[in-house]
Amino acid sequence: MSKHTTNEYETLYWGQSRLIVGLDEAGRGPLAGPLVVAGVVFNQGYENDDIYDSKGISLKKRESLYDLILEEAKEYFIEIIEPKVIDDENIYRATQNAMDRIASKASVGVVLTDAMPLPNQTKEVVSLIKGDQKSISIAAASILAKVTRDRIMIEYDKQYPAYGFKQHKGYPTKQHLEALEKYGVLEIHRRSYGPVQNCLQMKLDL
Repeated sequence: MSKHTTNEYETLYWGQSRLIVGLDEAGRGPLAGPLVVAGVVFNQGYENDDIYDSKGISLKKRESLYDLILEEAKEYFIEIIEPKVIDDENIYRATQNAMDRIASKASVGVVLTDAMPLPNQTKEVVSLIKGDQKSISIAAASILAKVTRDRIMIEYDKQYPAYGFKQHKGYPTKQHLEALEKYGVLEIHRRSYGPVQNCLQMKLDL
C-alpha cells in the first residue's frame, strides 16, 4: 500500500488563497559530487497521491514523477551546488543559502522546508521534520533534487569508472572509500569531508 503526504500545510495555506513553495535537497552526506536543492510550487488544490518522499519510492517511479512534476508544477527551481562551494561555505550553510535563494525567487508568500530554518528569509517559513512525508510540495522537491543528482553521478561514473559512482552516488560506502584510497582524490570530491581530508593527508605524509 502506497504512502501519502498529509498536506496539512498545503490545506491550511491554500485555504487562505496563498501559494507555497516546498524546498528539499539531495546530497548532503556524500563525499563527492554536488549538492542539489530544489523547490516546487503547485497550483492551489493540486493532488497526486504518488508524490512522496523520494527515498520511499522506487527508481522507476521517481523518474516518471520527475517528468510529471516538471510538467504540472506552477514553478520549479533546481540549484546545483558544486563541491568547492560546499567546502567554502560548509554543507549546512550551502544548503541553507540555496534554499534562501529559491525561496526569494518563488512567486509565493509561504515557504515549507524539510527541517531547515531560514532565519534571513522575509517570507513566512515553516520548517517541518520529515517534511518530504508531510507535504506534497516538499516531496516533489525531494524527487527533483534526487533524480537530478543521481543523473549527475551516473555521468561522473562514465568519466571515472574506477570509483563506482553509479552504485553509491558518492556516499562513503566501503567501495568508495577503497577507491578513494587506491586512486586518490578527484576534483569532484569534497575536501572538507573527513575521509577525503584523511586521504589528502596520507598523500602528504608519504
